[in-house]
Amino acid sequence: MIAVSSSARQPAARHGDQRLHGLAALWWRCTMMFHGNASVQDAEARRAGAFTLWVFAAIALLGVFCGFVVAVVGLNGVYLCVALIGCTFILRDFRIGVVLLILLMPISSSRFFPHAVLGITGLNPLNLLLVGTLGSYLFRSLSDRSLSRFMPRPLLWLYIVPILVAGALGSRHLGDIPLFFNGLVDFDNVAGYFSELVVKPLLIVIFALLVGAAWSKAEKPEKFLIPMLISIWVMGSMVIVFVYLSGVTLGELASSTSREFLSPLGMHANELGRMYEVAYALLLFTWAESKEWRPRFVLLASMGLVVVALMLTFSRGAFLGFIVINALFLLWHRNLKTLILGVLLAAVVLLLLPEAVYDRVTTGFGRGFGSGSDMISAGRIDHLWLPLLPEVPKSPIYGHGLGSILWSEPMRRGAGVTFLAVGHPHNAYLQALLDMGIAGLILVCAYLAHVWKGFRTLSVDPALSPTLRGFFLGAAAGLLALLISYLTDSSLLPRPEQAFLWLAIGMMYGQRANGRSS
Repeated sequence: MIAVSSSARQPAARHGDQRLHGLAALWWRCTMMFHGNASVQDAEARRAGAFTLWVFAAIALLGVFCGFVVAVVGLNGVYLCVALIGCTFILRDFRIGVVLLILLMPISSSRFFPHAVLGITGLNPLNLLLVGTLGSYLFRSLSDRSLSRFMPRPLLWLYIVPILVAGALGSRHLGDIPLFFNGLVDFDNVAGYFSELVVKPLLIVIFALLVGAAWSKAEKPEKFLIPMLISIWVMGSMVIVFVYLSGVTLGELASSTSREFLSPLGMHANELGRMYEVAYALLLFTWAESKEWRPRFVLLASMGLVVVALMLTFSRGAFLGFIVINALFLLWHRNLKTLILGVLLAAVVLLLLPEAVYDRVTTGFGRGFGSGSDMISAGRIDHLWLPLLPEVPKSPIYGHGLGSILWSEPMRRGAGVTFLAVGHPHNAYLQALLDMGIAGLILVCAYLAHVWKGFRTLSVDPALSPTLRGFFLGAAAGLLALLISYLTDSSLLPRPEQAFLWLAIGMMYGQRANGRSS
């Protein structure tokens, strides 16, 4: 027994000696940092020891800070700490941040996502990741001199500059906003106005540029479609689960009085519908061009989820966009087999659609009370568009500034009575005409035409894989569907509902910068 006990102690002693040796080596490296005269080997050991100390110190400080934040602010502190930890990895490779941004950008407007931490508006995980990713990219671009390719000129001069000019014009009219909107808008001074109407939209543009920078440095850019799919599943499941748990019937959900039902999720039903129609376009055309059965199955399942979520929004604009996308699919894939399958599938879908969908689509059509053009447009014609038209000639060239409907004459005289008390004209082109004038509308439309041309060019580029060609063709279809639906809602400026569109725009710029396209 003594022999056994002695032999058992020998490995333990050896392990103890190894630990002591490792600690001694670490201590030697640390002490060598403070010696000025040392050999080359000692200098390398000193640098290694310094790096080790910095790493341990950073981890310790981050742990202390995270523990303090979680103890003070609770769950939001967890989000903040996760974002800070993510930033530490982003500093090593900004592409990690881009992947996280692709995952989070579409869901960043939902109520389940923190929008303020420590009581500071704008201090949220998304903005921290965005700033960290941008800083990491800028630091890296200093060495490879890629910063000059970061901002495409058409984007700068045709899109960003008009937004900045319109923001500067609108900042002079904050005092003209009716008192009715006090507390209803998210700003009450010039800084808040710029933050809400200028900076926040342009953050989506920066997101797209970072996607392009990461795409241009990726060996297999198709992998960026994976976080996009995850984000689509999260956004689609959110609406389906919310409706299921609420217990509301489809008839109640389709009613014109229930248009705000999904707003607790953070986005209006119409906004969610437009987001889903772009996602559907990307999935449909990518599925059509993909050659492997596993990706095709995942894309098909994703399409099913998105279609159900889109239907639950009961957004007529989204329904129209859905029809446009499928019509473009049949038009751009002209062959007898596709046409027959498309017609048969459409017939089956029309037979299986719930009656509530038909009730929603036909709202306002017919005769008698509750019908007519104003009913079809949900009051837009008589209580928005016609009263706003006289505002256009007052500043036809450069407009009145971003958000000009808030201080327009109809709003000041009849808000909530003869004029709908809303924050935008529910017509993206009329809004651009009022805010930016004819010059701004022409420039923005020219930029969108530039994007359309870029998508179409990449969709037929033989240097790309079939999957990517299908993706860019789907982006072109989604853009066209959005532009049609913008006749009755939304804005030509960047909005959270356009997250998947701007993702595709960033990929387009990344592909061009990479030089892969012919």
